Amino acid sequence: MNTSRLSNFPWWRFLLPFCLQLGIILLVPAQSAYTYNFGQSAVIQTMPVDPYDLLRGYSQTLSYDISRTSNLKQFPGGNNLAKGEIFYIVLELNIKEAKLPPSPSKIVNISKELPQDLSPVQVALKGKVTTYNRASYGLETYYMPESQRNKINQEIIELQRDSEGKRPFVVEIKVDHWGNSVPISLWLGDQNYRF
Repeated sequence: MNTSRLSNFPWWRFLLPFCLQLGIILLVPAQSAYTYNFGQSAVIQTMPVDPYDLLRGYSQTLSYDISRTSNLKQFPGGNNLAKGEIFYIVLELNIKEAKLPPSPSKIVNISKELPQDLSPVQVALKGKVTTYNRASYGLETYYMPESQRNKINQEIIELQRDSEGKRPFVVEIKVDHWGNSVPISLWLGDQNYRF
């Protein structure tokens, strides 16, 4: 083996691909960390679901009022959403409200372009129309600690039995300037579970 050939080999040829791969790996959680730390808080209404059908290990799939495109049609700009299309829901934040649990943010309109003229109390949540006239926001799966799984499922069952719908079932999220979002906490009645 010729050691002089190895000593003359430029190390940057190993270092450059390594750094590129590391950068790609770190880019995904960096976007979520940015949104979590610098995004604006909003609250979206979660639809009651059947925990027995949706429980997958230690995660639960959540559905929102804004997940059905038929619900989005009642707002300005929500009529012509096509499968695979990206859109933005402008939400008005409940800044003055100090009660807990929080009430859902109000939908102002829906846009196919990222809105640039938002007021300080508005955010634009990015969504995508998927199959079966559904919309996805990247907020549909809640990963829960094993120790809280049974308690959370029991509270969801109790919320479904609440025929008058007085107990809230909402998710608090943070949204960045580009419409990306991350879940912060789940409100089941007066109980708050942090993500």
